[in-house]
Amino acid sequence: MTGGEIAALIAAIAFAVLVLGLCYVLFKVASVVSQLNTTINEANKSIGTITKDADHLLIEVEGLLNKTNTTLNDVNGKLVLTDPLFKAVGDLGVSVSSLNDSTRNLTTSLGSASRRGAKLGVSRKISNKIAK
Repeated sequence: MTGGEIAALIAAIAFAVLVLGLCYVLFKVASVVSQLNTTINEANKSIGTITKDADHLLIEVEGLLNKTNTTLNDVNGKLVLTDPLFKAVGDLGVSVSSLNDSTRNLTTSLGSASRRGAKLGVSRKISNKIAK
């Protein structure tokens, strides 16, 4: 065996080891791709189920929103009917406040008059006693 034949034999063995290593790597890559395919199929099934459920939920939510809007419109209509009541209560409050002011003024006026009358009455009694 000459040096060229030994070099060729070493190159052939190295090439065979390289091919075996590449085969091993390709086998592992094929395994990973197969698992990835399975995962993608499961994800697609899950997305399909979620989409179907989401469509059903969206239909129910739309119905709920329609009922809510109807109820809100009804409440707003009934609330408008209470506006005169609150206006009347406000007017009543103003009337009661005016009545209180008038009563206070009357009481003040009567108090001053009674004080003046009391002073006048005391003065008359004293003058009557002095005159006797």
